[in-house]
Amino acid sequence: MPAINLQDLLTPEELAQRLKVPVGWVREKVRARKQGTAPRLPHFKAGKYLRFYWPAVSAWLVATQVGGAAPARKGAAR
Repeated sequence: MPAINLQDLLTPEELAQRLKVPVGWVREKVRARKQGTAPRLPHFKAGKYLRFYWPAVSAWLVATQVGGAAPARKGAAR
């Protein structure tokens, strides 16, 4: 098993900053039970502390990515 790079371990605040989302979004995705087809954001607890492993989060992002941009609606403002 390869060694874990400690640079890849993130706090909720660090992950939110890296993803450019609010910390509340990160915590919501951790708490969320299966919403549609998207599984929970991968995380683990180090004692009482919530941590994220960046390679696992990155894989989660790719796996939950919605395919492409939304089609333009008829009559949409131009």
